[in-house]
Amino acid sequence: MLDVVRAYTFVAEVLGLDPREVDVPVVGGHAGVTILPLLSQVKPPCSLTPQEIDFLTSRIQNGGTEVVEAKAGAGSATLSMAYAAVKFADACLRGLRGDAGIVECAFVASQVTELPFFATKVRLGRTGAEEVLPLGPLNEYERAGLEKAKQELAESIQKGVSFIKK
Repeated sequence: MLDVVRAYTFVAEVLGLDPREVDVPVVGGHAGVTILPLLSQVKPPCSLTPQEIDFLTSRIQNGGTEVVEAKAGAGSATLSMAYAAVKFADACLRGLRGDAGIVECAFVASQVTELPFFATKVRLGRTGAEEVLPLGPLNEYERAGLEKAKQELAESIQKGVSFIKK
């Protein structure tokens, strides 16, 4: 959710919109190239130049580093993390209440790719994560990014699984 919130903010800046009016699916993981914003699926629909796509993808992938560097290593993005946590908790509570159409990106057990876990859109409901949604159409840039993300994410997942088994 933290990467999603950053994506809303950064894309809204480029488009001249309020971040609350923007939706950007962010899939994959939560570190560097594993963070894959699907800029072809931005809502409201828009046309981004290749330069804007490169800039936004890099900024979304490195948003945490940007904050740490701005704080000269004296902290991280605590306010952004708190906002993202509240936003996700609210979505979960609305889903548990039975509100329809609650969809957020989350890192869950998944069959969307060959990886056992993957962040993608998830429909939240009374029983929690009720449906893991497909990635949707990807452009060539996103397909290449997905391959890079999966390669790095596979190693991270294996480390996590090994840690849990200890």
